[in-house]
Order: sequence, then structure tokens, then C-alpha cells
Amino acid sequence: MITLYVLIGLLILIGIWIALLYNGLVRADNVCEESWADIDTELKRRYNLIPNLVETVKGYARHERETLNEVIEARNRAMASTGSPESQSQDENALVEGLRQIFALAESYPDLKANENFLDLQQALSNTEDRIQTARRVYNANVRNLNNRLEVFPSNLVASGFGFRAREYFEVEDAAVREVPSVEF
Repeated sequence: MITLYVLIGLLILIGIWIALLYNGLVRADNVCEESWADIDTELKRRYNLIPNLVETVKGYARHERETLNEVIEARNRAMASTGSPESQSQDENALVEGLRQIFALAESYPDLKANENFLDLQQALSNTEDRIQTARRVYNANVRNLNNRLEVFPSNLVASGFGFRAREYFEVEDAAVREVPSVEF
């Protein structure tokens, strides 16, 4: 009879242990979701700034329409990208490269560089890039924590049993894209 009680007690302890591991994995997964939402918020802020920036540049650089259209197309692709962090990061890389081209155009137009609206938009975009970078770091740290929990024993047993999956990092591939677009006066 004592063996039965010990066995029941052991099963209860194992059940509690599994529940605690499961709840920890759920919390880690939810933190990753929340971090991704923060990135998404900052990306939307950037998407909203870009049309204003392009319109300001159009007023000064009428013959640079092809470059400006490429930036708008890159923005639209990035906005429509709702896949994995890896696919979104590729679209974001193209958008950042287009923004870099706009800022390079500004070098050729001194009046544009002096335009207060353009300078305000540049500053707002630079601040948004900083916030995206911060949100990306937080997201990637949370993904690392979740992925570690999914891979280490014994939580990997619970994770595989309940269908938890590793998440992808939100990375910028090209080293040149890692830099915030230069804002020079």
C-alpha cells in the first residue's frame, strides 16, 4: 500500500513538473510574440514616414523618379511581407537600401538638404531605425531564450510533446544594411 502512495505521489510530482515546464514554454513563446509585435509597430512607423520623405524629395529631384519609385515599391513589398522573420528581413533589407539611395540623392541637391521638412523626416526616420534596432535586439534575445529552452533537457521533451517549435531570428543579412542610414547636414 505504501508503494502505491509513493507511486501516486511521484506521478503527481511529475505532472506538476511537466505543467511547470509547459507553462514556462508558453510564457517564453508569448514573450516572443509580444517582441515581434513591437518590431511590427516600428516597421509600420517607418512605412508611414517613407511616402512623406519621397514626396519631399520629388519636389527637388524630379528626374530621379526611378529611384523614388523603387523605394515606394520596396516599401510596399516590405509592408505586404507577413511571412517568417527571415523573409521579412529580406524585404526590409531592400527597403533600407532604397532609403540609403534617397539620402545619397539629397547630397546632390543642397536645397533639399536644407529643407526643414526633409530634415525633420530624416531625423524621424533615424529615430525609428534606432527603435527598430532595439526592438530587433529584444526580439532576438527572446527567441534565443525560447530556442534554448526548446533544445535543453528536460524541457525539450515537454516542448516536443506539445508541439513547440523554434523561432527564427530577425536578422539583417548584409553588413552594409546593418548601419542606420546616414543623416548628414
